[in-house]
Amino acid sequence: MTAAHIPQRARVRRRRAGRRTTVPLTVVSALVATTALAGCGQHRDDDVYTVLNSSTDDSYHGWDAATLSRCSKRLGVTIEQQSVPAAQVMTKSLRMASSKSLPDVIQFDASEMPTFADAGGLIDLRTLGLSTQDIPRGIVDFGSYKGTYYGAARTVNTLALFYNKDTLKKAGLEVPTTWDEMRRAAKKLTKGKQYGIALSAGGAEDGVFQFTPFMWSNGGDESHLASKPVAQALDYWKSLLKDGSLSKSTVNWTQADVNDQFMAGNAAMMINGPWQVETLNTKKNLDWGIARIPVPKAGDDSVGPLGGAVLTVPKTGDTAREKTAAKIIDCMAGEEEQITYARNSWMVPANEKAAAVWRKEVPELDALADQVATARSRTAKVGARWSSVSLALQSAFQSALTGQSSEAALQRAQQRATSGK
Repeated sequence: MTAAHIPQRARVRRRRAGRRTTVPLTVVSALVATTALAGCGQHRDDDVYTVLNSSTDDSYHGWDAATLSRCSKRLGVTIEQQSVPAAQVMTKSLRMASSKSLPDVIQFDASEMPTFADAGGLIDLRTLGLSTQDIPRGIVDFGSYKGTYYGAARTVNTLALFYNKDTLKKAGLEVPTTWDEMRRAAKKLTKGKQYGIALSAGGAEDGVFQFTPFMWSNGGDESHLASKPVAQALDYWKSLLKDGSLSKSTVNWTQADVNDQFMAGNAAMMINGPWQVETLNTKKNLDWGIARIPVPKAGDDSVGPLGGAVLTVPKTGDTAREKTAAKIIDCMAGEEEQITYARNSWMVPANEKAAAVWRKEVPELDALADQVATARSRTAKVGARWSSVSLALQSAFQSALTGQSSEAALQRAQQRATSGK
């Protein structure tokens, strides 16, 4: 896909995933409980509402400002956004909870939302009149915790296989669909300064996000890290390193670093997400394509992670404001706003009807929409314990990819995840 195939965006950006701060659940519970009992302790302007988000990037901040301006007019109120880095949304929310000054809407990363929900700090959106009609079950679950719908997604994302069309064609290769095919293709494409494939196995959430499609598609489970399917997935990554098809620097790369390698011609294929599309399209002579992530064997489902943020209403004790906050979310997550946001961000609309319109506009990204259809939330099985699981896996990657056996690394990861340390 060349840049000419898709309209240029107003600004070029490089969104690098921030390292999120893991806050103990006991601390969250104590602060949120205090707020819930005390109610809203700060006087607010009745017609001014605040949305806390992580849209610090100029492009995203501008898109959200435009959305909130339209919703302000529609609802007859003033809606302001307060943006902090993604890694600070939870800690900022907790500080505001302790000072009884919570915003009206908080946009959490979906992997963090269960922590705040588990502490009793969020309101069931269905009780505030928000519907989940036309939203796929997997995306409803994405915004839910223990069966309660706390977070409305506007758009979602997942991972896919990006490949250099010219490079594969020159090598006489088809786009791989299975692990064996990808390993053989990556080995054949590795020569000179070019590696066959690039991915992130760094010691942060980026690496865990990228590992989940391999773990889940092989039948692995984040609640049973010390299992054969999970070890096999990690061994597959190790086989790419052994072949020389994957750079040893993968243990230090973020997903943005992976994209840099692909754009520089240092990797023929990469695992990455739609947030890189705008940057990819700045390189005019790069003809790239996208496909679902290969699976262990033909016929298996390619199960990737749902990524993105959800809009939530925190408990402030002011029921009137909470109801208006829900209306703000209903506007921000409406079909038209989803399509507009998806056009800008290259993410997939959460609403099925909106997604159908989006598919027609960017048929080149059909594979991404197909991958979303089978994707699932990282917190679906372990809920608020995901942060412990993630940290444990991050440590396992560093150990296994630098020499330790996958089994031993995952045994220790399981112990760490279970203990929560």
